[in-house]
Amino acid sequence: MIKSMTGYGRAKSVLDGKNFVVETKSVNHRNMEIIVRLPGILNALEIEIKKKINEIIFRGRVEVNIRTETDLSSELEEKLYVNLPLIRTYYSLLNQIRDELDLKEEITLDMLSRLNNAFYYPETELNLEETWKHLEKILGEAIDSLVEMREKEGELLYRDFISRADTIKNFLSTLKSRAPHVILEYKKRLEERVAELTDSLDIDESRMSQEIAIMTEKSDITEEIVRFESHLIQFREMLESVGAVGRKMDFLLQEMHREINTIGSKSNDFEISLNVIEIKSELAKMREQAQNVE
Repeated sequence: MIKSMTGYGRAKSVLDGKNFVVETKSVNHRNMEIIVRLPGILNALEIEIKKKINEIIFRGRVEVNIRTETDLSSELEEKLYVNLPLIRTYYSLLNQIRDELDLKEEITLDMLSRLNNAFYYPETELNLEETWKHLEKILGEAIDSLVEMREKEGELLYRDFISRADTIKNFLSTLKSRAPHVILEYKKRLEERVAELTDSLDIDESRMSQEIAIMTEKSDITEEIVRFESHLIQFREMLESVGAVGRKMDFLLQEMHREINTIGSKSNDFEISLNVIEIKSELAKMREQAQNVE
């Protein structure tokens, strides 16, 4: 069954005193795009992360945000360091600014302690192979959660598509039943008009038949209806298929729109025109929904 391209997933776990948090979200996109945000110590794993996502998701803009949070334990103070070389540089530069601008304000400890990276936690070396084994598991959980949401939204889209396809099928049935009557009514109007203009004189029946045949050929919508019905069957099959079918659905809906446009231009019948308008309205809504199908 079809999936939506919109979803969110989250998972977390602890490794070596660090909380690994993985968040995934996806939105609709014409192609497949993956954005990965990682802490610097995990940059080497970006390719593996993208590969993992590509195995499961086939279309949409997917954002993956992975962060680590140090476990706040009694060892926290021992792990915190003062970045003295950086503070000395800051202090020197601040003095230059003060002297240059002839400022009176003193450079205080409070001011220095608020500077970026004045204190830091030294990055620990990670065993990337072991870290990836651990991270792959929670990444998988986050992706599963994301896919589950995409599937749930896909079910809602599926029901909406089925409902609209049934509505279109009913309108199409009306077109099929109405089409033969259009020719008969045209023939009757033509005969009445000719009789009125010729004052009941004899008319050339062969010429009349020829005129009706020309009109029949110009206004015959049988081929368009048959093609439209075929497209509708294919569309229903796509709704049941697995994988990325969103672009195919959009293309098929364009073809249906083209057929119904032709039907509308061929027929001058008021009732057919009303049904054409209703079908166009349903197709427009379906095309809008199809933009969010994987």
